[in-house]
Amino acid sequence: MALSSRSAAAIHALTMLARWDDSLTSAEIADSLASNPVLVRRILGSLRDAGLVRSTEGRGGGWTLARPPGEITLYDAYTAVEQGPILTRHAHPPSTTCDVGRHMRALLDAEFREAEQAMEERLGRTTIAHLVQQVLAKGRELAREEGLRAGRV
Repeated sequence: MALSSRSAAAIHALTMLARWDDSLTSAEIADSLASNPVLVRRILGSLRDAGLVRSTEGRGGGWTLARPPGEITLYDAYTAVEQGPILTRHAHPPSTTCDVGRHMRALLDAEFREAEQAMEERLGRTTIAHLVQQVLAKGRELAREEGLRAGRV
């Protein structure tokens, strides 16, 4: 597979920006990702080029969403930071003298195209706003569980 962790980091960063609804620095986002701020700035730069985030320089500057979180899909984030097909095709043409090699490229192209279309459709249904709702629900659930544990002790 050609998929890297850039799309996961991009979705994480977008969700943070939507969750806090405030300007965040690349260092703050990198802390949450347990990553390097330079790597995060590269990802944010790609998101900015795609029109998903904007940055402000200077004191109090940082990164903010350029669009409402309900209008940013996971597929938007994916396409902003990933290049090329999701599933890797043959690096070299297979042998045309082999019965399998002669037909495999066309067969895999059809299968891989269908799988990629399914992924695009699925990621296109989920928005950053939806992820923020899930994060908040998980937080409430955890607080409730911790409250129950504390009450039992």
